[in-house]
Amino acid sequence: MAYNSQLFIILATLALVSPCILATEFIVGDDKGWTINFDYQAWAQGKQFYVGDKLVFNYPKGAHNVFKVNGTGFQQCAAPLDSVPLTSGNDVISLATPGRKWYICGVAKHCAVGNQKLLITVLPSSFAPSPSLTASSPSTSIPYTSAASASLGIKYGWMMAVVGILGLLMA
Repeated sequence: MAYNSQLFIILATLALVSPCILATEFIVGDDKGWTINFDYQAWAQGKQFYVGDKLVFNYPKGAHNVFKVNGTGFQQCAAPLDSVPLTSGNDVISLATPGRKWYICGVAKHCAVGNQKLLITVLPSSFAPSPSLTASSPSTSIPYTSAASASLGIKYGWMMAVVGILGLLMA
């Protein structure tokens, strides 16, 4: 009976923690960051974004900002009047819900003339590939950066620890 309780607690903990462990952090624009005259649609193409993933917008503080907008705001490069931009220069947005997400820079004409805007589609976390597929797939959604490599090591380290604990309990 105690064995079943321990197994239940471990599985419940794993269910709560696994979305955090498997989340991917995407540096928007990779080494270029959030800037003008960059094709963010080409950057996003081929990447898969899931609930729990994070977008990181890197830019020189004061040079740009980030507004989350709707489809109309994206098309017109117009932020809602009552919205407040992100302005830290290292803005992190957690993708909390599935669906289309639109982001623009509201500085001057950076969006309209400089093409500083991003459209992505976020998939439910239940559609995320298994860790074994992610690690070996050449069309992975994980950007190839040193930060992503470190993140992968942490993710798989946690998963291996959980697998090891489960193995000990089942022995």
